[in-house]
Amino acid sequence: MVAIINEPTLVLNKNWKDVNVCTVSRALSLVWNESAKIVDHDYQLYDWPEWSKLKAQDGESVIRSARNSFRVPEVVVLTTYDRVPVAAVTFSRRNIFKRDHYTCQYCGIQPNQEDLTIDHVVPRASGGVSSWTNCVLACVDCNKRKADMPLAKSGFKLRKQPVRPAWKPLYAAPGIRKESWAKFISDAYWSVGLQK
Repeated sequence: MVAIINEPTLVLNKNWKDVNVCTVSRALSLVWNESAKIVDHDYQLYDWPEWSKLKAQDGESVIRSARNSFRVPEVVVLTTYDRVPVAAVTFSRRNIFKRDHYTCQYCGIQPNQEDLTIDHVVPRASGGVSSWTNCVLACVDCNKRKADMPLAKSGFKLRKQPVRPAWKPLYAAPGIRKESWAKFISDAYWSVGLQK
């Protein structure tokens, strides 16, 4: 089980655009140093003195010290940073599944995760490399039928061209889905099967 101080917190820039995910520990440090404010479920902003006085509601996660308990922030907004960083998404099996929404890129079905494989559009036998632009999810049946054939000879068509995805909290916080984040992240992103 992840310690509460290591749980993820969504970071928004000054314009309320999601720019990062950090640990609760880091978020509290940002708030303590007045670099960020905590965003509550009702969009109210709190600095450290205000937040530290709030009582936890039933079922809320808390951090306990010898004398106090503090609510765990799920969203913080930076007080000065208004840019959107250019962050590269690491090429990995897990991130290909997220980019392709757990969907076969040839037939469009969404089977169980164990029934999906990674296919090289240009087969490795023909010089294809493992990269964002050459790897896609394929169901086991499509992958078997395509085998080592080039796309043009296989009779298959890609549903969309594979590209390196733009950074989103989805890539920084694997498997995490906090309802409080839904207010700040687009519906299209939020509908991705994060809990698969």
